[in-house]
Amino acid sequence: MRRVVITGLGTVNSLGMSVSETFPRILAGESGVGLIENFDTTDLAAKIGGMVQWTPSEFGFGSPDLRKLDPFTLWALVASDEALKDAGLEDVKERPEEFRQRIGTIVATGIGGIMGIIEQHDVLNARGARRVSPHFIPRIMSNAVSGQVAIRHGLQGTAFTTSSACASSGHAIGMAWRAIQWDDADIVVTGGSESAVTPLSVAGFASAKALSTRNDDPQAASRPFDKDRDGFVMGEGCGMLVLEELEHARARGARIYAEVKGYGSTDDAFHITAPKEDGAGPARAFDEALRHAKLNPEDVQYVNAHGTSTAYNDAIETRALKRTFGDHAAKLAVSSTKSMIGHLLGAASAVELVYTALAVHTGQVHPTRNYTTPDPDCDLDYVPGAAREMEVRNALCNSLGFGGHNVSICIGQLG
Repeated sequence: MRRVVITGLGTVNSLGMSVSETFPRILAGESGVGLIENFDTTDLAAKIGGMVQWTPSEFGFGSPDLRKLDPFTLWALVASDEALKDAGLEDVKERPEEFRQRIGTIVATGIGGIMGIIEQHDVLNARGARRVSPHFIPRIMSNAVSGQVAIRHGLQGTAFTTSSACASSGHAIGMAWRAIQWDDADIVVTGGSESAVTPLSVAGFASAKALSTRNDDPQAASRPFDKDRDGFVMGEGCGMLVLEELEHARARGARIYAEVKGYGSTDDAFHITAPKEDGAGPARAFDEALRHAKLNPEDVQYVNAHGTSTAYNDAIETRALKRTFGDHAAKLAVSSTKSMIGHLLGAASAVELVYTALAVHTGQVHPTRNYTTPDPDCDLDYVPGAAREMEVRNALCNSLGFGGHNVSICIGQLG
C-alpha cells in the first residue's frame, strides 16, 4: 500500500491568517475568542465567538469576489495558497496537465454558505425574487469550497466535499489518504472550512444548550475537560493540508511534516446530537486508526482531542480514550485546540491536524487553555498551563460530530 505524508500546511482562524502567525500563539496558550461584533447579539444567549479578523483586499479579493464567494470559500482559497506554497507547489497551475491530473481536492464544510443563504433570503423578502443574486446557488453550495480550490489551482484530479458535522474535515482527510493509497492521486489538497457564526446559527446552538454563555469573560469560556465548563464556543476559519505519496514527495525534495498512518471512522448509531455514554463508538474509531497504522496503544504519545468544552462530550471522550489505551491513557499528553480558537465545526479536524502535524514535526505540544479545576470524570493529562516539549513519535487527532460520527486520524514520524 502506498504511504502518505503531509508536505504542506495552511490555516485561517481567530488567532491569525497563517500557520506562521498562529502556531506561536497556540503554543503560548493565547485565546482568539472575544465578543461577537459582526452582528447584534442583544437577543442571543451566547455573545462570544472565535472570529476571523481580516481584510479581504489584503489577500487580493475585491467586491466581485465577495459577491460570488462566501467567507468559507474565501478562507479555503487563502489557506490552500499557503499550504501549496509551503509544499513547494505555489506554481502548480503552471505545471503540465499530466501533473495536475494527479492532484485531488477534497475539502469539507459542515454547514456551507449559510451567510449567503441569510443574505439572499433577506433580499427575497425585501426586494422580491427577481433581485436574488445569480451567484446565489454557486456561492452557498457546500461543494463550492472544493470546486473553487480546484479551479484556482488547476487541480484536475478527484474533487468533492464531505459534510458530517464536526467530523467533516476528518472524513475529507481520510478520503484524501485513501485516494493516494489506492493510486487515484499522487497529491491531494484537503481540509475543511467554515463560516457559520451567524445570528441564526448561534441562536440554534444556544437553543440546544450547547454553547457557553460566559459572556463576561470570553477568553475563559472555552474550557475543555475543566469541571466548570458550560458549553462550546463557536469558531470560524479553515485548515488545509497537502497530502502526498511518500516517494513522490521525496523525488521532488519536499519537506515532510509527518506520515499519515491510519484513519478510523465509526458511528454511535444512538442519537442525532448526544454521544453514547459508554464511549464505545469513538473508541472503535481510535482502534481502527491504530489498526491501520499497525501501532499498539503504547506507541502513541499525544492526542489532539475533540475536547469541545461540553459536559458530556469531554467526559465521554475521556472514557473512550481509556477504553482504547487502557493504563497507557494516563501517560498520554492530551490537549484541545478548541480551548483557544473555539469549535470550527466542519473545519475543526483539519485545523487541529495542522497543529498535530506541527507537534510531530517540532516536538512541541500546545496546552489546553483554561484547564484549572479538575473534573473527576476527566482525569487524564490535558497539558494544562503551558506548552510541552516532548518527542511525539505518533499521535491521534480526534473528531466527534452530531449524527454520531466519530473520526480519528493517526499521524507520526516516518518509520
